[in-house]
Amino acid sequence: MTIPFEPDTSVKPGVIAFFDAATNTVSYIVKDPASDACAVIDSVMDIDYAAGRITYDGADRIIEHIRSNGWKAEWIIETHVHADHLSAAPYIQQMIGGKLGIGENITIVQDTFGKIFNEGTEFQRDGSQFDRLFKDGDSYQIGSLTAYAMHTPGHTPACMTHVIGDAAFVGDTLFMPDGGSARADFPGGDARELYRSIMRVLELPDEMRLFICHDYGPNGRDIKWETTVAEEREHNIHVHSGVSEDEFVAVREARDATLAMPKLIIPSLQVNMRAGQLPPKDRDGRTFLKVPVNQL
Repeated sequence: MTIPFEPDTSVKPGVIAFFDAATNTVSYIVKDPASDACAVIDSVMDIDYAAGRITYDGADRIIEHIRSNGWKAEWIIETHVHADHLSAAPYIQQMIGGKLGIGENITIVQDTFGKIFNEGTEFQRDGSQFDRLFKDGDSYQIGSLTAYAMHTPGHTPACMTHVIGDAAFVGDTLFMPDGGSARADFPGGDARELYRSIMRVLELPDEMRLFICHDYGPNGRDIKWETTVAEEREHNIHVHSGVSEDEFVAVREARDATLAMPKLIIPSLQVNMRAGQLPPKDRDGRTFLKVPVNQL
């Protein structure tokens, strides 16, 4: 087994999902059933890109749910550096606390995109914008819950799957069975590495609940965000049992060649590599996002 910890599916955390229709993103509150402790995973900051306006309606719904129940946010987790939505992590941290965590390979992402966005030496590429950089197999506590981080790169170098009792939060590594898998053509992505990461996730117990970060309602079905390891093994259109690594890579790379860049990739990467912080203000107190031409 290549899983660097022993999963315990007898532990069943509460999971509350929040769907952001503008970006097809699912954010989560993970609740310790034995205490008031909880964690927030993959939050969304709202942006009207054309108007240059930031708002926090989605994050406020999460904050209000936590406050109204008298819970304590101990962690704010990013499964990876998202390219299709902006993170609300620092806003949530400011409002209700919690430590910010992401995979240790955020430094690779920061170095890659720091250069693309022409960030100078003042931009720290050491992950210091976050409170914790997770290594493969690291654990952390959400009250009495023990959570584990598992490195699952391929979509991005920093992708981590977070396993908390019988719930695993897979980010963009896997979609619902009829959605397949994430693209692997961003800088630092790799289809072969993604296949191996997915196989690692599918080594988890059959009954493990898998919570995904995005759903687009293929073929007009209702939006969904929860599946299981068994369902993915049996029905995932890209990686069901019997699909070889070479077969997956051929399908994934052919599909990636047809995909346009996400609409929010430019602001998302600039903000998310900073742990959700906007770029620093200029001498006049104004904040700007850069648009690198012909570089992504």
